[in-house]
Amino acid sequence: MGICLSCCPPSESTQNLVTPSADVRRQQVLEAAERRRQEQEGRGIKDLGKVKRQQQKQEEIERRQEEAARAGGESGLKWQMD
Repeated sequence: MGICLSCCPPSESTQNLVTPSADVRRQQVLEAAERRRQEQEGRGIKDLGKVKRQQQKQEEIERRQEEAARAGGESGLKWQMD
C-alpha cells in the first residue's frame, strides 16, 4: 500500500523551494494573526468606528464612577438646611 519515492529523482520545482528563516516565518505568522484578529473584530458590525466610540464612552463612564467611589461618594454639592 505504501509508495516509496526514493527511486524517483527530485524534480526541479522541489529543489528550488526555499523555506524562510525562523525570524521571517515568525513575522509572517504574527502578521497573519493580526489580520485574522482585525477581521474577527469587524465581523457582523456595520459601523466599526461607532462601536469603538461607544466602547470608549463606556470606559470613560466607568472610570468616572470609579473615581467618584474613591472620593468616598462625596459629591461637589453640599446641602444646607436653614
